[in-house]
Amino acid sequence: MASGIEVLLSNIRDTLINIYPILSVILIILSGIVYGMSQTQPAEQRGKWQTTAIGLLVGGIVIAAIGFSADKIFEVGKTLGPT
Repeated sequence: MASGIEVLLSNIRDTLINIYPILSVILIILSGIVYGMSQTQPAEQRGKWQTTAIGLLVGGIVIAAIGFSADKIFEVGKTLGPT
């Protein structure tokens, strides 16, 4: 019989597995658009836009990495509780 926390983690894992590829690609594409638009700005504002673009890119990569390893994280998490 599954405990409440195990069911909760399973539901979170399933949701993450369903949305992480789409969310990751959206963030990476959006970062490219923002970076491209930053090249049209004056130097004072270009840095702010480039920083935002890099943040979006890193966010997309982190989401992809966590989503890719969600199954392994879930399996390890199940073994951490009391036996």
